[in-house]
Amino acid sequence: MTAALLAGLLAGYGIAIPVGAVGTYLVSLTARTSLRTGACAALGVATADGLYALLAAAGGSALAAALRPVLTPLRWASALVLVALAVRGAVLALRQYRAHRMATRPERPVPGAGRAYLGLLGITLLNPVTVIYFVALVLGTSTTDAVRPLERAVFVLAAFAASASWQLLLAGGGALLGRVLTGHRGRLATTLLSSGVVLVLAVRMTVTPG
Repeated sequence: MTAALLAGLLAGYGIAIPVGAVGTYLVSLTARTSLRTGACAALGVATADGLYALLAAAGGSALAAALRPVLTPLRWASALVLVALAVRGAVLALRQYRAHRMATRPERPVPGAGRAYLGLLGITLLNPVTVIYFVALVLGTSTTDAVRPLERAVFVLAAFAASASWQLLLAGGGALLGRVLTGHRGRLATTLLSSGVVLVLAVRMTVTPG
């Protein structure tokens, strides 16, 4: 049981800690909205990681064989979604900044917590890095079929908890960033910078071998 717990924690932190396009977007989203919205988005990412950990623990090599042909379409779909989010974030930031300067209309409403959760859940489910990671985890474990159901459950829950703790830490950092950069110019600058980083990472995602 302890081994399954440690394996799950290591798996969860292993996929969560490298901050890529999704993590960058999470921090940016929290900085320009609220900690509540960012926390829900963070749990969306962790839910996706937990689902893939569950599929990996239950499916084994069959899951790997089923997912291998669609990794390239998933990579492109994920990149397109991230590009759309980056562009939308930049456009909204510019509109809000102009609206504030002209003082003709209030800022557009920020995404709700539920929408943030579903959005980050969908993006992470499309992320081929997550798919490849857990598939490799399964293929690298020759004793997967011999693991008891309870140990598999512990593994999955530990992976989810590890991912959730790290994503919530990123959201907390985004909230602190939002408090520091309270000015409209500061928020505009950080949103545009974040959108640029997400665009670069999304492009890299399409050219990195799977």
